[in-house]
Amino acid sequence: MYNVPEVKVGIVAVSRNCFPMSLSESRRKKVVAAYQENYGEIYECPVVVENEIHMQQALSKVKEANCNALVVYLGNFGPESSETLLAKYFEGPVMFIAAAEEQKGKLLDDRGDAYCGMLNASYNLNLRNIKAYIPEYPVGTAEECAAMIKEFLPIARTIIGLRNLKIITFGPRPQDFLACNGPIKQLYNLGVEIEENSELDLFEAFHNHANDSRIPEIIKEMETELKEGNKKPEILAKLAQYELTLMDWVKEHKGSREFVAIAGKCWPAFQTQFGFVPCYVNSRLTAKGIPVSCEVDIYGALSEFIGTCVSLDVVTLLDINNSVPADLYEADIKGKFPYTLKDTFMGFHCGNTAICKLVSGEMRYQKIMARALPEEVTQGTLEGDIKEGKVTLFRLQSTADAKLKAYVAEGEVLPVATHSFGAIGIFAVSEMGRFYRHVLIQKNYPHHAAVAFGHFGKAIFEIFKYLEAEEIGFNQPKGMYYPTENPFLSE
Repeated sequence: MYNVPEVKVGIVAVSRNCFPMSLSESRRKKVVAAYQENYGEIYECPVVVENEIHMQQALSKVKEANCNALVVYLGNFGPESSETLLAKYFEGPVMFIAAAEEQKGKLLDDRGDAYCGMLNASYNLNLRNIKAYIPEYPVGTAEECAAMIKEFLPIARTIIGLRNLKIITFGPRPQDFLACNGPIKQLYNLGVEIEENSELDLFEAFHNHANDSRIPEIIKEMETELKEGNKKPEILAKLAQYELTLMDWVKEHKGSREFVAIAGKCWPAFQTQFGFVPCYVNSRLTAKGIPVSCEVDIYGALSEFIGTCVSLDVVTLLDINNSVPADLYEADIKGKFPYTLKDTFMGFHCGNTAICKLVSGEMRYQKIMARALPEEVTQGTLEGDIKEGKVTLFRLQSTADAKLKAYVAEGEVLPVATHSFGAIGIFAVSEMGRFYRHVLIQKNYPHHAAVAFGHFGKAIFEIFKYLEAEEIGFNQPKGMYYPTENPFLSE
């Protein structure tokens, strides 16, 4: 994944002047040793911060080491002003954690009181309007603190990525897909840049790539990737031309930003003018780490990028699309998997899911569009059932009045044939029926969900908290009522 940040994390220990500095230093060394043994490299700042001069020295050290994420470690109570100023002046995501007491025999001379110090640290961070990440339970042994740092990495990677992200769009949302719309003000609040372009700009750039000398090479890549699934070889040249158009646009338009996501137009005029649908190309770019959302879904592209940063793997964007027929459920799911019919649904899109996430991908035409258009202009979808395994559904969205909200739910794709078309899978999420009604419908979310392949709910939930989403929905377990859920409904 070349379109996501690399995190270099550093750790700085802090010490209150009425506590022995050596206590904080020795505890820091234990955390570093535990981290290096279990997880990898971390920069250990030799300066223990006791005052503002030390804070400046430590800040200089971590910057010289090219750290872009920082752990402030309360080895003892910690200096409230200096430790929070360290977070203020560091230009990346910062996490605060604290040392647990070690042994009862050390409670007389080597008690650190970091449990108390974390309270004061959080108070002072808020007092100075400084944003920092504090784990669910931020006090631990050396091994526990090392594990917290490991869990901080995907959060830090995402925050760094968003601050250096540009979302490039082409065209307005289609008329009947206003659900994908959302004010862009929150993008700027998150530090994301956006470049909105006309479809004509893209069309011109596409034509300028006609006869590009690189087209045969891209065709060969596609043929190797598709193998026996190459059912529409006649369309590959146009798809290769389009892929080069997008890749060159990214290079030429990313500007000062390091990372890019795309929200593209794919209908209604795209097929008739370009002569194909862009689904397969979108899947290939997403597989390279450049998420491409359909139907100019800007917050869908944003969500996909978050999933890419967290998982360091391919993501996709799917419609929460259709219910599972009762006869299919009875024949292939009931009694074999611990889900009710209402726990299941089909996630679908025309063909934007990377081939590595499909059981067997095939290049085909877009069945829905071909109902109203000549089949030959709807070619370019990548179709197949999505591979079984754990998934996380999530989305970060701006409301119409520019407020951030989000949801996240973990589930799985079942190893059950869909008997349908497109890039599609049978998804199972515990209590999905209630989640569907009281989060997705009640909170007015659009039909697109970002999908990460694995269970990443914990990290994504923490990211949404860090980004100050005003509400974060999740699939609440049975017996935990949603505010709008009727408690008098019969079973």
